[in-house]
Amino acid sequence: MAFDTGRPSFRLFYLQQQYDSSLVEEFAKHAVQPLSTIKTEPITGWVTGRHLLDRNITDERCVIGPYLHLQLLKAEKKIPGSLLTAHRKMEEEVEMKAREVHTLSRKAKAEVKQRVIASLMPQMPPTLSGIPVVVDFRNDRLVAGALSDQQIDRLSPAFKEVAGTMPILVTASTAAMKRKQVNVRDLEGVSFSPDPNVEPPVECTLGMDFFTWLWFNWEVNGSVFHLPNGHEAGYMLEGPVTFFRDGEGAHEALLRNGQPLDGDEAMVALFCGKKLKRAKFVLAVDKEAISATVDADFSFRSVKLPKSEMEEEEGQFEERMMKIELFCDAWFTLFDRFLDLRTDAKAWNRTLGAMREWIAKGVAGSTVSDPA
Repeated sequence: MAFDTGRPSFRLFYLQQQYDSSLVEEFAKHAVQPLSTIKTEPITGWVTGRHLLDRNITDERCVIGPYLHLQLLKAEKKIPGSLLTAHRKMEEEVEMKAREVHTLSRKAKAEVKQRVIASLMPQMPPTLSGIPVVVDFRNDRLVAGALSDQQIDRLSPAFKEVAGTMPILVTASTAAMKRKQVNVRDLEGVSFSPDPNVEPPVECTLGMDFFTWLWFNWEVNGSVFHLPNGHEAGYMLEGPVTFFRDGEGAHEALLRNGQPLDGDEAMVALFCGKKLKRAKFVLAVDKEAISATVDADFSFRSVKLPKSEMEEEEGQFEERMMKIELFCDAWFTLFDRFLDLRTDAKAWNRTLGAMREWIAKGVAGSTVSDPA
């Protein structure tokens, strides 16, 4: 979904150099070709953020405040499976009558299928799919509706072709290096379970460690913190929630009903060595709430933004992007606080002790078994 309406989902990318509105000219050079040029192979290229048929990439149509709004379009012709099957069987019957046989060889069937595809393909309307993209000039960041590995693999080289540099996907590891010069390879795996029989993972699971600490910090230390602009903010976590444990016998546990973080099952999951992998993160700032389902890999899904009071579409878009920026700033402010703890040996040991005590108290007297 584009960023101007609804509940967008996105990943963040770091840009390796600063850009300005002159980048529009480069995107215009890589605008998608007219749909009439589609043959059998898909075509890809850039269009504006307004809609998937707008190839007119200009400053006036794409640059809104400090943001450049575009979409990476993929257009291809597809034959519905049921239609292809029906035509193929009809052609096979004709072919068998012509050859005076009751069955066709595998080679003959393949030839018939190719003839049917060649006949039907020109009649098919193009199927369009787009990846919405916002270049944030102010923060040297790319905000893109590319969640799957396939979408990321399509977007990254397409952006490099235009801008000259490959965008760097923001994960817990890349954010730690970018923000605090922390190399995740220098951190050992850790278990939060108070059970000494639960072994820590071989490698550091930084994203899930942060997410689990975020839950602990909210319940034990409170949710209030300050944003970089000095404003006071608060946060909370809601379900559904997903827990995960790596290593031998790796598995996930999904808790949906009621308030899953308040139930015994959630604490038992932590006691068994699992960590928080996905939950809804709710941010409250200036009497407004912004929420999203967030993964430990730092993907943000179904972001619910406050209703805009702006009447003009461009004003609404800019206001929505500023709210997304605020949400991300809050997330990374908390991540910075976690990194400071994680890299301070004494502070981290105290935190580990407190988290294990919190988990032990949470499962004391519980008769619930591991939810997975």
